Amino acid sequence: MSKNIRLFIAFRLLFNARFYYPIFAVLQLDYGLTMEQFALLNFVWAVSIVLLEVPSGALADKIGRKRMVVAAAVLMILEMALIAFVPLGNTSLVFWAWVLNRILSGAAEAAASGADEALAYDSLPEENRESLWPKVLANLMRLSSIAFVVAMLVGAAIYDPDFINRIFAALGSDFQVTKEQTLRFPVYLTLFTGCLALIVSISMKEPPQDSHHAGETTLWSGIFRAAAWVWKTPVVFAIILAALIHDSVVRLFLTLNSEYYRLIKIPDAAFGVLGAVFAALGIITPGIAKRLVEKQPITRNYLIVSALCLVGLLVSAQAIPYYGVVVLVIFSFAFGFLNFFTSHYLNAQVDSYHRATVLSFRGLALNIGFGTLSLAYGFLLRQLGDASHADNTTAFRDSLHWFAPTFLVMLVPLVLYYLLAVKRHTSTTP
Repeated sequence: MSKNIRLFIAFRLLFNARFYYPIFAVLQLDYGLTMEQFALLNFVWAVSIVLLEVPSGALADKIGRKRMVVAAAVLMILEMALIAFVPLGNTSLVFWAWVLNRILSGAAEAAASGADEALAYDSLPEENRESLWPKVLANLMRLSSIAFVVAMLVGAAIYDPDFINRIFAALGSDFQVTKEQTLRFPVYLTLFTGCLALIVSISMKEPPQDSHHAGETTLWSGIFRAAAWVWKTPVVFAIILAALIHDSVVRLFLTLNSEYYRLIKIPDAAFGVLGAVFAALGIITPGIAKRLVEKQPITRNYLIVSALCLVGLLVSAQAIPYYGVVVLVIFSFAFGFLNFFTSHYLNAQVDSYHRATVLSFRGLALNIGFGTLSLAYGFLLRQLGDASHADNTTAFRDSLHWFAPTFLVMLVPLVLYYLLAVKRHTSTTP
C-alpha cells in the first residue's frame, strides 16, 4: 500500500499541472471565444462536476477508488484530444468543442475528486493516519509547486511563436511557426501528461476499506447516509461551507489572472514566469500550514485565510500597473492554506467506508460555488458592458470592484452558522 502514496502524488502532478494554465483565459480568446463565452464555459464545467461529483464519489466507495481514478485519466485524455484537434475558423464549431471539453473535464475532475485522496489516505497505516496525512499533503504540495513551475514556464514559452522562432534561429534553422500552430502546443503537452496519468492510475492498488457498513448494497443509500452525516456534524458542514466561500471567489479570479495581468500592463511573455512564481510559493506554503494545524485552532486558521482573501481582492480592484502582481503572493498563500486545512480537517473527521463520498461533497460544494459565481460574473460583465458600451477590458476592470463586497456578503452565512451551530455543538460536546 505504501506504493500508492507515491503513485497518488504522481497522478496528482500529472492530472493537475496543465501546461495551458498560465494562458487559460487568453487561450480561449485566441481560439475565437468571447469573455462572456469564457464565463459561460466556466459555468458549464462547474455544472458538470456538480451533477457527477457525489455519484462518482459514492461509486468510488462502492466499486473501488482505483477504477474511478483510471476513469478520470481516460476522460482527461478525451477532453484534451478534443481541443487539440478541433479545426479553427468556425466560431460555432469551436465553441461547442469547448463546451464538450468542459463537460468531459468536469467529469474527469468529478471522477478523480475524492477517489484519489481516499485511496491514498486509506493506504496509510490505520493507527497513525491522522499524523501521517499532513506529511503526505506537505510533500504533495511541494512537488506540485515544482511541477507547476515547470508547467507555467514551459506552457507560456511554447505558446509564444516569437520565443519558439528565436530558438530555431539560435539553432541556425530557418523554420518558422505561427500563432495558429503554437496556441495548441500547451494543449498537446497536456494531452501527453494525460496519457502518463493513465499509466500511473493503472499501476495503483485498491486499499482495504472498513467493513462496518458492508450491509449497504445500493449507491444511493451510501450517498444519503453520507449526506445525513455531513448535515448532522456541524464541524464538517462548516469546513465544507468555508471551503465553498473562499475557494469560489479566489478560483474565479485566478481563472482570469491572464486578463488581469494584461490589465496591469504585464507583457504576455511574463505570464509563465508569474505562474511559476505562484507555483514556487507553494513550496513554502505547506510547511507553514502544517505548523498552523499543529499549533492553532481551526477557527483561527480559517480567519487567516479570510483575511488574506479580502486583502487580495481589495488590492486587485485597484489594478495598479506592475505592482498589482502582489496579489499573486497573497492568493498563493490563501489558496494553499485553504486546500491544506480543508483536506486535513475533513479527512480526520470521516470514516474510511464513506471517505470518497464525503470528500465528493466537498468537491460538490466548491463547484456549486464556483459555477454559480461564474454565471453571475458573466451576467455582471454583460451588464457593465451594456451600461457603458465598453469593450471587454473596460468591463473587466469595472468588475474587479465587485469581488471584495461579494466575498464579504458570502462570509455572512458562515459566520452565522459558526455562531449558531458549531460553537453551540462544541460547547455541549463532553
